[in-house]
Amino acid sequence: MNSPADGLADLERAAGFGQWWHDPLTGQTQLSPVACDYLELPGAAEVPDNLYACFGHVVEEDLPGLMQLWTTPQALAPLDIRVIGLARGMRWLRVTPLPPDPLRPRWRRGLLQDVTDLTHAAVRERLGYALTEYLVGTHTLQDAITNVIQLICRNLGWEWGAYWRMEDAGGAPGQLHCRHFWHPPDRDLEQFSVVSAGLGMAPGEGLVGRVWATGQAEWVEDMSTDARFLRRGSAQMCGLWSGYVFPVTYVSDDGSQHCPGVLEFYSSLARQPDAQLPKVSATIGALIAQTAQRLETEAVIRRLAQVDEMTELDNRGYFYAQLNQHCALSQRQGRRFALMFIDLDRFKPINDAFGHEAGNAVLQGFARRLQALAPPPARVGRLGGDEFAVLVPDSGDEQALAALVDAVLAAASRPFLYENVSLNVSASIGVSRFPENGVTGPELLRSADAAMYRVKQNGRNGSTVFSTSSPDTLAQQRAKLAQHLAIETALHEALHTGQLYLLYQPIVDIASGALHGVEALIRWHRPDGETVPPDVFIPIAEQSHLIIDIGRWVLGQALRDLALLQRSGLAALKIHVNMAASEFTSSALPQMLRTMSAELAVPPSQVVLELTESMLMRQPEQVKRVMHQLRDIGFEISLDDFGMGHSSLAMLKSLPIRSLKIDRSFVRDLPTGERDRAIAQTIVHLGQHLQLEVIAEGIESAEQLAVLADCGCRFGQGWLLGRPLPLQGLIAAFPNGRPR
Repeated sequence: MNSPADGLADLERAAGFGQWWHDPLTGQTQLSPVACDYLELPGAAEVPDNLYACFGHVVEEDLPGLMQLWTTPQALAPLDIRVIGLARGMRWLRVTPLPPDPLRPRWRRGLLQDVTDLTHAAVRERLGYALTEYLVGTHTLQDAITNVIQLICRNLGWEWGAYWRMEDAGGAPGQLHCRHFWHPPDRDLEQFSVVSAGLGMAPGEGLVGRVWATGQAEWVEDMSTDARFLRRGSAQMCGLWSGYVFPVTYVSDDGSQHCPGVLEFYSSLARQPDAQLPKVSATIGALIAQTAQRLETEAVIRRLAQVDEMTELDNRGYFYAQLNQHCALSQRQGRRFALMFIDLDRFKPINDAFGHEAGNAVLQGFARRLQALAPPPARVGRLGGDEFAVLVPDSGDEQALAALVDAVLAAASRPFLYENVSLNVSASIGVSRFPENGVTGPELLRSADAAMYRVKQNGRNGSTVFSTSSPDTLAQQRAKLAQHLAIETALHEALHTGQLYLLYQPIVDIASGALHGVEALIRWHRPDGETVPPDVFIPIAEQSHLIIDIGRWVLGQALRDLALLQRSGLAALKIHVNMAASEFTSSALPQMLRTMSAELAVPPSQVVLELTESMLMRQPEQVKRVMHQLRDIGFEISLDDFGMGHSSLAMLKSLPIRSLKIDRSFVRDLPTGERDRAIAQTIVHLGQHLQLEVIAEGIESAEQLAVLADCGCRFGQGWLLGRPLPLQGLIAAFPNGRPR
């Protein structure tokens, strides 16, 4: 019998299908030439009688469905099968049954169509949709990349896939590392996975490094012999043969190309010229790269929103948000925690003396120490300026909390080195507890801030826990803080609206009563008629930048008044000006005073700058440096409140000072106190031996004056000798330098 396929080959090729016939009774199968070609058989004349031999190139898992369709009399729906040939790789065929031929009703018949291109297009569409779904919603690339690899392997017929990510190496050239891989569970490819995960490839090294460096995809024809492929041994052991490697790249807004990583896929089959992966690799790489770019941008935005740029700690807004969340969580779970509010002491003088770069170095150094002392789950934040906060969760252990507070105090007190200069600060710490001192973030912050403020009031460099010993404690602390802020605001206005003025207290020669000098004393008279005492507003000014501005105003006004005094017959008069600690650590102070005295034609030798022993001891090297510069210009320096600090005699003899002032606490009980008299006598003798002028402060009685005269003290200051006077009152009280 002639084959029904005779003469149909050209027509079938033009129509794009082949035909098949099967006799279930005899088991005979007939195939047209095109159908033989599709099934990878040599020709229609050599069709095997055994169906399994006919279907030798069909993928094994597709065989049951094909056999059923081929042999069952009932009409079935079309079936798509996979055929693998050595030359053309894997192709998709559609098997469509046709109604029986009336001339041969016993025979099953149907069509074979090559639907590889259609299937590939559908797979690519399905793959693209699934990839987009995976990648668009992910928050980290790590969450999605393994699923992406699995998706590609399953849809495109690869048996092992991996993603290599470029990672920094701490300043050294980066390397590519295999961080994500996948293979079917039924394939024993673990050895290849282990070897891959243990490698690190530099740009240009191996096939993966080459693809990353060039940005060009590469085929691996034979993994066991390709010298570029560094895992030849393990690939051969696992039966892997060929593969495809391609870069993940994107172009940023500035036009530069970035390659965050490389994807690779391998198979136990030889290279397939019609493999789909090369056709979709650009799309896959672009999707992953876009996701990496998006996540990188989101990370930058998130970082800007959450991290303090200078210190790498939580910024103010993010710390507050975390604190509020912790309050809500702790309230639900019945947990306790603590909040530390930290303010650095003596930080502003560092900024003023050495510049903001030095201040930034201190803040960064302290932030590192703080983070090391309070690692997660504690949260550490910078609230602004030199203020920090630490959220200490589960702080039921009071001893552990106290130890942490002490460690923070010690960390702040250790010197910070900047350009070979040792910078010293300390810390004031207030602690509040949840829920005792508040159940919301703002309440806890106010309580901790109030506790910190008490430390400031009591001398700084310490800590205290907020106390609720009385119902009014929190209200009182809030009132004090509000009063503090009100005074600071009003003082700022007073400085610029002429509410501040100077009085001058005479410093006289005890023996003759002649005027030797005057001390400039600042006063504040508010528009409502109230006079604010200096001991109220000066401490507040010292805790803000205002003390610098006030100090400069006092210096300028004192020098202008000194010029007037010289023209009023008091040419030899010296004017004493109290200096704040932050002023005397400023390296800009000498040049500023030089310029000011030159503009007003005031000799520097008639200006005496006073500093206390405690100021000197805070930053002795920097203060001494500034003192020597001032002395070289011609200004005199006086050590105020002598005897109250801790300066040694060795340091005293190295200081470029011109005078000492005996503190009023030693003068007060001179008539009856033998010890005070001995101290005063010692200071006078010390000054005489060091060739220093000695000035006694706070002289209010004739008895005090007499004892000082007996001790040999030459100069005195106090209400007995002259009360603070306005400029014109001083001129009138001491015409030509003599008391009227």
